[in-house]
Amino acid sequence: MSIHGESEVLLTPAEVASLFRVDPKTVTRWAKAGKLSSIRTLGGHRRYKESEVRALLGAAAESADDAEK
Repeated sequence: MSIHGESEVLLTPAEVASLFRVDPKTVTRWAKAGKLSSIRTLGGHRRYKESEVRALLGAAAESADDAEK
């Protein structure tokens, strides 16, 4: 159980990168630029909330659909 009483699925940079078909370094740049919020593990690794990643992925798909029209 997490601090807030909700169990959010956290993704690694590699998992996020595979969803967007980009390099994991790109995901880290997005986090540094504020496009995506990250959580740091005790070891200092970044993790991303699946719900936020899916929302961003949906927005990216919508903008790609709009560009095709």
